[in-house]
Amino acid sequence: MSIRHGLLALLERGPMYGYQLRATFEESTGGTWPLNIGQVYTTLSRLERDELVRPLAESGTGQLPYEITDSGRAELAMWFATPLSHGDRPRDELAIKLALALSTPGVDVSVVVQAQRAATIRKMQEYTRLKYSTDRPADLAWKLVVDAMVFQAEAEVRWLDHCEASLLRHSSPPMPKKTPGSAHEAENEAGREATR
Repeated sequence: MSIRHGLLALLERGPMYGYQLRATFEESTGGTWPLNIGQVYTTLSRLERDELVRPLAESGTGQLPYEITDSGRAELAMWFATPLSHGDRPRDELAIKLALALSTPGVDVSVVVQAQRAATIRKMQEYTRLKYSTDRPADLAWKLVVDAMVFQAEAEVRWLDHCEASLLRHSSPPMPKKTPGSAHEAENEAGREATR
């Protein structure tokens, strides 16, 4: 999710100023995506430049609220209607890390896999505790965000299990092939030696 579209979605609820946007964004994502206030104001400046939001009159406390424009609503509607493609998502740093570990001398890839698995399981446990320790039982948006993180962590653990199994298969020495008659021939040879 881009911060740009996240802020547009929040402004669709009504005008807000930067600190409100930051707090509401973090609350909407269950505190799992903290925003730097600088990111918020930089994004608002770009949205204003692109005429997707406009500033309103400064409040009595000196805060400058923004509202979404019709162009911003059209942009937001298109974002919601367009499925994400895998090409739109960032590169998977973990997959790249393991690929590089395989070809880097002195790196024990199984240790890298084990360390990542342990960290991911700890994170999954934190997400699960977070999900069940909330006092916001009716907040479906928050629960869906936390569920997504739990499912992503579970998928990462399964993928790491697959990586470990692949490493074991790849590093195991090949077993000698047995032909159907080889055991019988060995017994016959042993019998011939005994009769000599």
